[in-house]
Amino acid sequence: MKNGSHWTLLSNHGHVLVCIANDPHMRLRDVAVNVGITERAVQRIILDLEQADMLSREKEGRRNRYRINAQQTLRHPLEQHHTVGELVEAVSGFKLK
Repeated sequence: MKNGSHWTLLSNHGHVLVCIANDPHMRLRDVAVNVGITERAVQRIILDLEQADMLSREKEGRRNRYRINAQQTLRHPLEQHHTVGELVEAVSGFKLK
Protein backbone atom coordinates (compact mmCIF):
# COMPACT_ATOMS: atom_id res chain seq x y z
CA MET A 1 0.00 0.00 0.00
CA LYS A 2 1.10 3.51 -0.68
CA ASN A 3 2.93 5.23 2.19
CA GLY A 4 2.44 2.26 4.51
CA SER A 5 -1.26 3.08 4.95
CA HIS A 6 -3.30 0.04 5.99
CA TRP A 7 -6.82 1.44 6.42
CA THR A 8 -9.80 0.46 4.27
CA LEU A 9 -13.15 2.09 3.59
CA LEU A 10 -15.20 -0.74 5.07
CA SER A 11 -15.17 -1.66 8.73
CA ASN A 12 -14.59 -5.21 9.90
CA HIS A 13 -18.37 -5.45 10.34
CA GLY A 14 -18.78 -4.75 6.62
CA HIS A 15 -16.08 -7.26 5.73
CA VAL A 16 -17.78 -9.96 7.81
CA LEU A 17 -21.10 -9.26 6.06
CA VAL A 18 -19.47 -9.59 2.65
CA CYS A 19 -17.83 -12.91 3.62
CA ILE A 20 -21.13 -14.30 4.87
CA ALA A 21 -23.00 -13.05 1.79
CA ASN A 22 -20.57 -14.99 -0.37
CA ASP A 23 -20.85 -18.16 1.76
CA PRO A 24 -23.64 -18.38 4.38
CA HIS A 25 -22.11 -21.59 5.77
CA MET A 26 -18.59 -20.15 6.21
CA ARG A 27 -16.97 -21.11 9.50
CA LEU A 28 -16.04 -18.22 11.78
CA ARG A 29 -12.42 -19.37 11.60
CA ASP A 30 -12.50 -18.89 7.82
CA VAL A 31 -14.22 -15.51 8.12
CA ALA A 32 -11.46 -14.44 10.53
CA VAL A 33 -8.73 -15.47 8.08
CA ASN A 34 -10.41 -13.67 5.17
CA VAL A 35 -11.02 -10.46 7.14
CA GLY A 36 -7.64 -10.56 8.90
CA ILE A 37 -8.95 -10.51 12.47
CA THR A 38 -9.26 -13.03 15.29
CA GLU A 39 -12.03 -15.58 15.51
CA ARG A 40 -13.08 -14.00 18.81
CA ALA A 41 -13.44 -10.62 17.05
CA VAL A 42 -15.65 -12.27 14.42
CA GLN A 43 -17.82 -13.73 17.20
CA ARG A 44 -18.30 -10.24 18.67
CA ILE A 45 -19.12 -8.79 15.25
CA ILE A 46 -21.66 -11.56 14.57
CA LEU A 47 -23.33 -10.74 17.90
CA ASP A 48 -23.40 -7.02 17.01
CA LEU A 49 -24.94 -7.79 13.61
CA GLU A 50 -27.54 -10.08 15.18
CA GLN A 51 -28.48 -7.44 17.76
CA ALA A 52 -28.86 -4.87 14.96
CA ASP A 53 -31.16 -7.30 13.07
CA MET A 54 -28.75 -7.37 10.14
CA LEU A 55 -27.98 -11.06 10.51
CA SER A 56 -29.53 -14.20 11.95
CA ARG A 57 -28.15 -17.67 12.45
CA GLU A 58 -29.68 -21.10 12.56
CA LYS A 59 -28.15 -24.46 13.27
CA GLU A 60 -27.88 -26.95 10.40
CA GLY A 61 -26.41 -30.06 11.94
CA ARG A 62 -23.12 -29.11 13.51
CA ARG A 63 -22.76 -25.94 11.43
CA ASN A 64 -24.42 -22.55 11.45
CA ARG A 65 -26.15 -21.02 8.46
CA TYR A 66 -26.21 -17.24 8.46
CA ARG A 67 -28.94 -15.19 6.82
CA ILE A 68 -28.45 -11.54 6.08
CA ASN A 69 -31.48 -9.30 6.51
CA ALA A 70 -31.12 -7.48 3.20
CA GLN A 71 -33.96 -5.06 4.05
CA GLN A 72 -32.41 -3.74 7.27
CA THR A 73 -31.30 -0.15 6.93
CA LEU A 74 -27.76 0.95 7.69
CA ARG A 75 -27.19 2.56 11.06
CA HIS A 76 -25.29 5.79 10.42
CA PRO A 77 -27.43 8.86 9.61
CA LEU A 78 -25.47 9.43 6.39
CA GLU A 79 -26.33 5.95 5.11
CA GLN A 80 -29.62 5.14 6.82
CA HIS A 81 -31.53 5.57 3.55
CA HIS A 82 -29.68 2.49 2.20
CA THR A 83 -30.10 -1.16 3.13
CA VAL A 84 -27.67 -3.90 4.08
CA GLY A 85 -28.59 -5.62 0.82
CA GLU A 86 -27.61 -2.56 -1.20
CA LEU A 87 -24.26 -2.36 0.59
CA VAL A 88 -23.47 -6.05 0.05
CA GLU A 89 -24.49 -5.86 -3.61
CA ALA A 90 -22.41 -2.73 -4.22
CA VAL A 91 -19.30 -4.21 -2.63
CA SER A 92 -19.49 -7.86 -3.70
CA GLY A 93 -21.83 -7.84 -6.69
CA PHE A 94 -23.84 -10.54 -4.91
CA LYS A 95 -27.59 -9.82 -4.88
CA LEU A 96 -29.29 -10.93 -1.65
CA LYS A 97 -32.84 -12.25 -1.72
